[in-house]
This record gives sequence, structure tokens and C-alpha cells, in this order.
Amino acid sequence: MQNQATKRTVLKSLFAVVAMFGFGFAMVPLYDVFCDITGLNGKTSGRYDASLVEEHIVDAERQVRVQFVTQNNENMPWEFRPVDYQVSVHPGAMIAVDFYAKNPTSKPMVAQAVPSLSPSEGTDFFHKTECFCFNRQVLKPGEEVLMPLRFVVDESLPEHLGTLTLSYTLFDQTETLAPEDLEQALQQAAL
Repeated sequence: MQNQATKRTVLKSLFAVVAMFGFGFAMVPLYDVFCDITGLNGKTSGRYDASLVEEHIVDAERQVRVQFVTQNNENMPWEFRPVDYQVSVHPGAMIAVDFYAKNPTSKPMVAQAVPSLSPSEGTDFFHKTECFCFNRQVLKPGEEVLMPLRFVVDESLPEHLGTLTLSYTLFDQTETLAPEDLEQALQQAAL
């Protein structure tokens, strides 16, 4: 009788382990579906080929407002903000904006910006040809920079999307780099 109860407990435990593993494995696609439904965490695409911008037709009859929001991860001491907090754009036109960053510390630091676009439905229509988020940013102590963003809003953006909000979170990557990688990043920044 006790042997039977032990077998049942072992089987239930094994089932629970397999179910937890399966749920953990399914979390990534479930999270993507959740984000699509709610409009959260609009992952932007990578670099868009600048030569393709010439193929876009500028829609001079329509304007879309693009807002810029920045925030620092809790461990990031940099000053980080858009130079312009919003711009009005004609879909199909190449737009250039800058973001300001300053390292107020007494040590060199490496940062990585992670973008997100809301509503997420707009991510397929927002194309970055140049972005500081494509590479790590290295700043010397006290250094200030303007970091460029060049983008085009696709003219096929659905009509009901009149405002897009591009958000950047800035993360400190200094401690995550191996010493030789940090040294290499600092040398490249000095060029």
C-alpha cells in the first residue's frame, strides 16, 4: 500500500517537473503573443538598408507624430535624453534626430540602449537606418555626445496610427564586459 502511494507521488512529481519545463519553454512565444495583444514591448527591427529609403514615396498629405522617451536602467548614472521630444513626420520621408548623453562619473563607461516602439502594431512600419542602439556607446569621464537616429516611417503605416512612441532604456554594460573587451572598446572610442 505504501509502495503504491510512493509510486503515485513520484509520478505526480515527474509530471509537475515536465509541466513546469514545458511552461517555461512556452513562455517566450506566449510573451510575444501577450505583447502583440496588449501593445507592450514593441521590439523594433534592426538596421534598415538606407538604399531602400529611396524607394519610399513621401506622403505629404499625412503627418504622423513620433514621440521619444528615454530612461536609464537603475544602475546607469548617465544623463540621457532626446534633443527633441517629438517630431511630426510625413510617412516615407527620412528623418534625422539626435539624443544627448553625458557620462558624469570619473570613470569610462560602456552603455547599450534598447529600443521599444508603441503601439507594437507600428514596429513593422518604423525603419531605422542609423541608430546609436545598434552599437555599444563608450564615453570617457565627463564626456558629452550627440547620438544620431535616422529613420523613416513607412508610408503603408495604417491610418489609425497617428502617434508612435519610441522608447529607449539605457543599460550600463561596463561590468559585463571582459577586461580585454572593455580595453578594446575604450581604444575604439579614443579613435
